[in-house]
Amino acid sequence: MKLTCIYCMKREEISAETKVEWSYTGPDNKTVPIYLYENKPQEPKDVELQWKGRLMWNGSKDLQDLSISIQNVTVNDTGKYICKVYRFFKFDAFEHSAIKAVEIELKVKTKASQDTAAKYSEIMMYVLLVFLTFWLLVEMVYCYRKISKSDELAQDTATDYLAIPSENKENPGPAVTE
Repeated sequence: MKLTCIYCMKREEISAETKVEWSYTGPDNKTVPIYLYENKPQEPKDVELQWKGRLMWNGSKDLQDLSISIQNVTVNDTGKYICKVYRFFKFDAFEHSAIKAVEIELKVKTKASQDTAAKYSEIMMYVLLVFLTFWLLVEMVYCYRKISKSDELAQDTATDYLAIPSENKENPGPAVTE
């Protein structure tokens, strides 16, 4: 399970030291530190046994994505996660610091619920498939009729120009004399 924490730096922020503290507040409202990033990702030394070896750094190298992942998620992981980011900026004339906190409420269920968005998109996919197939069939019939009609017209005009009158034997024309 990825717990996403993003804190983007603006272009004018030249260099910054970043410190990230992840903490967990369970149903008992007790807050405990679970992960720390200070120059490198690390588990706090006094991390509870529940989290030992289950947390992984999932952030980016430029430290704009400061996310972590929980391996082997259980119902006991339900609670509030807080990502607290400290940025220390160093400029030529002065130093500046900024703090941002992101709260994530995680509810772990024993049974996965039906994803309604996936269900609706599947239904829409089949409706669209039927509609497009029907439209293609109508378009093919229309084009076939149009081509057939143009072929008939072309044949009619060609026979009009190539028609050679045959002699009528019942009503012969005037005799040719010399």
